[in-house]
Amino acid sequence: MIEAPLALATVVVGITALSFWLARSFGWASKMGASLLVIVFGALLANLDLVPVSSSVYGMIGGPVTSLAIVWLLFAVDLRDLKVAGPRMLGAFVIAVVATAVGSLVAFALLGHYFPEDGWRLAGVMTGTYSGGSLNFVSVGRAVDLSGTMFAAATAADNLVTGVWVGATLLLPVWLRRFYPAPPEATYRSVEGGGAQGFEDPMHATVGFSVLDLLTLGGLGLALVLAAEKLGELTPGVPSVIWLTTLALIVAQLPPVRKLPGALQLGTLALHLFFAIIGIGSRVDQILAVGIQVFYFAAIVVLIHGVVLFVAARLFRLDVETTAIASQAAVGGPSTAIALAVARKRPELALPGAMVGLLGYALGTYAGIAVAWLLR
Repeated sequence: MIEAPLALATVVVGITALSFWLARSFGWASKMGASLLVIVFGALLANLDLVPVSSSVYGMIGGPVTSLAIVWLLFAVDLRDLKVAGPRMLGAFVIAVVATAVGSLVAFALLGHYFPEDGWRLAGVMTGTYSGGSLNFVSVGRAVDLSGTMFAAATAADNLVTGVWVGATLLLPVWLRRFYPAPPEATYRSVEGGGAQGFEDPMHATVGFSVLDLLTLGGLGLALVLAAEKLGELTPGVPSVIWLTTLALIVAQLPPVRKLPGALQLGTLALHLFFAIIGIGSRVDQILAVGIQVFYFAAIVVLIHGVVLFVAARLFRLDVETTAIASQAAVGGPSTAIALAVARKRPELALPGAMVGLLGYALGTYAGIAVAWLLR
C-alpha cells in the first residue's frame, strides 16, 4: 500500500495527469472526460487497497487546494451571467431539493425496515447531504443523533454515490441534450478574453502566463482563503466557504484581476485533484462492513432525485446543462457544481451553480431535519 505522503501525492497527481492525457489523446476517453476518468482511477486504487483510507495528503487537497480552486475558478466569473442563468438555476435547484426529499421518502418506504432504529435518521441525513453537500450531512447527523457505526457507513455510501453521480451528470447532458431546449446564450468572458463563443476548454487550452502571474494568482488566492477562515471564526454561524465565495467574486470584478491569465486552468487542475479524492473515498468495503442496504438507500435517494428532477426540467422547459449543474450543486455542493460547469464547457453557469450550492447549506439542514422528524 502506498502510504508515504510524498508517494501518495505523486500517485494523485499522476492519475490526474493520466486522465488529462487520455482525454486529449483518445476518442473513447474524450467522451468520458478527464473528470470521470480521474474519479474511476481513484476508486480503483482505493478498492484495490493500493492507497490508505485517510492521509494528510487528502486533507490538504480537500481543504486548502480545493479552496484555492474555488477562488481561481471564480476569478473567471462575470456577475452579468446571473441575468441569464440565475433564475433558471434557482428554479432547477428548488426542484432538485424537492426531488431529493421525494427520493428519501421512497428509500425509507422500500428499505426502512432494514434499519428499525435508524431508518428515519438515515432518511434525514441523506435528504440533507443531497440538498447541498456534506456540510449538511454532519449537521443533520448530529441533530438526529445518528450512531457512530451508521454514520461511518452512511459517509462511505455518500462518498461512493456522490462520485458516481458526478460521472452521471458529466454524461447525462450529452445523452439527453436533444430532448431539452437549448440553453440561453451567456455574456461569459474568459480571463484570457474572447467572450462566450471563444471559450476554450481549460483542460486543453494553451495559455501564456509569467511567473509573476502565477505568484499573483497564488498569493491572492491564499490571502482570500486566509481571510475567509478568519471571518468564519468571527462568525460561527456562517461557513467560511460563503465568505470565500463572496470575497473571490468581489475581487474577480476588479479590472487588474480580470486581466490575469491562467486562473481557469489552475482552478481546473486543482479541482481535478479534488475529483481524485472523491474517487479514493468511494470504498465499497466500508459499506459492506455495516450492510449493503446503506448503499442501496443512498443510491435510491439519488436515483429518484435524478428521475424527478430531469422529468420536471423537461416539463418546465429547463435546459439540460442547467439541470445537471443544479443537481450537482444539490448532491455534491458548490465545489462540484463549479467543477461540472467548467468540465461541461459552461463556465457562465459556475457562479449560479455555486450560489445555489451555498443556498443548499441553509436549505439542506432544514430539509433533512424536517424529513427525519416527519418519518420518526
